[in-house]
Amino acid sequence: MSPAISKKSLKRIILAVAVVAIAFFGFQYLKAKQSELPKGFASGNGRIEAKLVDAVAKDALRVKEILVDEGDLVKPGQVLVVLDTSTFDSQLAEAKLRVAAAQERMASANFSAIKQKSMLDNAKLEYDRTKKLVEQNALSQREFDARTTSLATNTAALSEEEAKMNTAKQEVEVAKANVTTIQTHIDDATLKSPVMGRVLYRLAEPGEMLAAGGKALTLVNLEDVYMEIYLPSQQAAGLKVGAEARLTVDFAPGRAAQGFVSFVSPEAQFTPKQVETLSERDKLMFRVKIQVPKELIASRIDRVKTGIRGVGYVKLTDSAVWPSWLQNLWVPDAQPAVPKSATAVK
Repeated sequence: MSPAISKKSLKRIILAVAVVAIAFFGFQYLKAKQSELPKGFASGNGRIEAKLVDAVAKDALRVKEILVDEGDLVKPGQVLVVLDTSTFDSQLAEAKLRVAAAQERMASANFSAIKQKSMLDNAKLEYDRTKKLVEQNALSQREFDARTTSLATNTAALSEEEAKMNTAKQEVEVAKANVTTIQTHIDDATLKSPVMGRVLYRLAEPGEMLAAGGKALTLVNLEDVYMEIYLPSQQAAGLKVGAEARLTVDFAPGRAAQGFVSFVSPEAQFTPKQVETLSERDKLMFRVKIQVPKELIASRIDRVKTGIRGVGYVKLTDSAVWPSWLQNLWVPDAQPAVPKSATAVK
């Protein structure tokens, strides 16, 4: 190959490389300009998160049965774990017998009080009759004194019987309260889901002994899904709770989820050592929480997974208009999807 041809080929190669480079960087520039946020908006990187809820044993009991596995979707009120309540069951039976015995004592005390009330009424009649006869000098003072003593004795006896009846009533109430307390312990041994969520961790197995406060399961609360981002102080200062927001996730960058700002931290989350200058104060970052609406989550609950990375966008001014690439929104389905089986949380 001649030197002239080599130089000509080299120029063509260099020209082709330059054209490709210009096209590539030009495309990247246009893409960056297209996705550039207009004024009145702020953004930050984050990930999809949800609050965690633990299924906890109130008392130290043995695990009898676990009805769910990791990854299962659970509904509010669904039974998750059943603990062995044999000890409480026997205590409950004994407590119910005590209630029955206390009720019998109360019935006996009530009967005695009624009987004594009848005797008191009779004593009052005798007293009134004797008093009139004494006033008419038809009966001696001694007889009147006897009727007076009988009235006082029966009055005191009735007070005593009524006190016994009140004591018996209190014993019944105490016994019933004890039954209620034991029944509460038995009810608490059936661990139910307080939220719509997914089982994240199964921390116990049947036959294991759980201490009081011991965790059997950890759930991801899918009724509280959000993304947290961090914004500099100038942007966070003008951000309102309730402001419009958008979320995008890395696996579907062309779609956005509508949300709203539910929290703006009143304190900086990480602070430089010195904040004396304006440039240093600008480094203060504040945590912002973007909440996803429950109805949107409910319609896609079978596909919601925590830990997925993405970007959160917030509107700083009410007059700002969302760019077109953030207006392609996920919308709630007409009927929420509730799958029969669920995949594991990632």
